[in-house]
Amino acid sequence: MIWRPADPVKGRARIGRAIRRADRWADEEVCRLSSTPDALWSAPSLQVLRPAAISCTGVRRGRLLDDCTLSVPVGIRLLVVGEPDESASTLVRVLAGLSRPASGRVEIAGLTDSSAAGWGRRVAHLGPEPGIPSWMTPREAVALAAELLDLPKGDASRRMEMALAWARIRPEWLDRPVRHGGPPLLQRTGLAAALLADPEVLLLDEPLRALEADERRRLLRLPGRRRTMVLASRYPASEAGLVSHVALLRGGRVALLAAVAELEAAGLSLSVRGIDALAERRRSAQPSPEPVQPAVASR
Repeated sequence: MIWRPADPVKGRARIGRAIRRADRWADEEVCRLSSTPDALWSAPSLQVLRPAAISCTGVRRGRLLDDCTLSVPVGIRLLVVGEPDESASTLVRVLAGLSRPASGRVEIAGLTDSSAAGWGRRVAHLGPEPGIPSWMTPREAVALAAELLDLPKGDASRRMEMALAWARIRPEWLDRPVRHGGPPLLQRTGLAAALLADPEVLLLDEPLRALEADERRRLLRLPGRRRTMVLASRYPASEAGLVSHVALLRGGRVALLAAVAELEAAGLSLSVRGIDALAERRRSAQPSPEPVQPAVASR
C-alpha cells in the first residue's frame, strides 16, 4: 500500500517525524542484524572470533578474478581497491550474485544461494546505476522493492517511511519521476530501496558519487555493529571515516587485508599508493623460504 498524504502540510510533518526517528535509529544503533542469535552474539568468545559474514574461496571471473579468496568478519566495513581498478567492482558484483563466477564458492550469512529465497533480505547491493526506470517516482520505486521482498503491508509502509527519510528525499520529490531530479535523486532512491529490508550485508560499488562528499558520507555511515559493508572504490581517500579495513586485489587475488589503523600506524595515507606500499612492506617482511639443497647421490 502506498501512502499518499491528502494534506501537504501534514505530509511534510509526517516526513519530518520520520527523519527524526531515522536519526535516533542511527544514534542508538538499534539494528538487530546477523543470523547469529543475540544470546550467542553476547558471548565473549564470539565477540573475539567474529563469524564470517562473507566468504569466497577460489573465485575466478574472466581476467579480473583469479583464485580470489577472502573472508570478511561480521561488522567489518571493508574498502576494496583493485589493480586493475575494475577488479574490485567485479568482486562486489560476484558477491551480490549479479555476475556468475567461472569457478569458486561464495557464502554470505552462511548461505550459498544468491536467490531471493536464499540471501533474500539479508543482502543488498547498490551500484553507480541503481537501474530504476526514469519515469518512476521515488515512492513507486521503493514500493516496488517492498513488493519484491514480499514485506507485509504494515511493515512495508513503516520501512518505506524510514528508508526514504534516511535517504533525505525531500517531500516534494517523492511523487515526481526520478528523471526530474537527475542522478542525485536517482541515487538517493536507490539507497532507500537497498536499505528497505535492513540488510545485514551491504555491497556497494562506487555508490552515491553524484552527491556532495559530506552528504555522501552521512548517508553511508549506517548504524549497526553487526552490519557488514563491502565498498569497491577507485578513490580510497573519499572513503575515510566510512571503512575500518582495506583489501587490495592484485592480479585477481587478495594481496592485502589490513585494518585502516595499520595504515595510519605505518604513516601511510588511505590511497591506492598507500595501500600498495603497505602490501609491499608486508611482502618484504615475510621470511624467504629456505633453499632446497640438491640431493647428493651416494656412491
